[in-house]
Amino acid sequence: MVMSRDQNVGRSKSIKTDNSYFKMEEEFRYLGTSLTNQNSVQEVIKRTLKLGNACYYSVQNILSSSLLSKNIKIEKYLNIILPFVFYGCETWSLTLREERRLRVFGNRVLWRVFGSRRDAVTGEWRKLHNEELSDLYWSPNIFLGIKSRIMRWAGHVAHMGEGRSLYKFLVVEPEGKTPLGRPRRRWEFKNIMDLLEVGCGDMKWIELAHDRDRWRALVNVVMNLRIS
Repeated sequence: MVMSRDQNVGRSKSIKTDNSYFKMEEEFRYLGTSLTNQNSVQEVIKRTLKLGNACYYSVQNILSSSLLSKNIKIEKYLNIILPFVFYGCETWSLTLREERRLRVFGNRVLWRVFGSRRDAVTGEWRKLHNEELSDLYWSPNIFLGIKSRIMRWAGHVAHMGEGRSLYKFLVVEPEGKTPLGRPRRRWEFKNIMDLLEVGCGDMKWIELAHDRDRWRALVNVVMNLRIS
């Protein structure tokens, strides 16, 4: 696979080694995640939510059962459904569209868990509003769960040091000219924005991450942010 913003790169080429030919692929799965030749996180999240939906529909009768408490249903959500969605999320750089998709998925599950509420004025049953779900749900929402995992993994990357390839891939600035068009949001830039959100934008995140106690406290702060 050749990764490039040019959709035509690598489509009609193949690699020969010894007497074997390997066809260039536009997408393939590796370690449970999908890789595309344009390095698109949208396709990864789309497939992740598809798996999450399949898991959700397999247990939706349990989540809506009147025989189980709300706490047990939430535990099912946290331990059965969310692991499908969180798999590999540490390397994501989310756009606003992907953030919305994730929140919509999380709210769909929580609506099933908490059920409907009778309107005090009309007397009719209605779905809970997002603010009401946020008040009833005692764990961080799905988006904050992903953000905290990204930051927690960022701390591990910072401690790897400059000699490790993974550190270089995520931190070192790429060389060469910037292509035309709006640049994609880099993983490191996403971390910086998260730090600005919790009021720590005056320091480089690499420096912050080397203080394990402070970095752990920052991760906890991110998990407890209130986002409507």
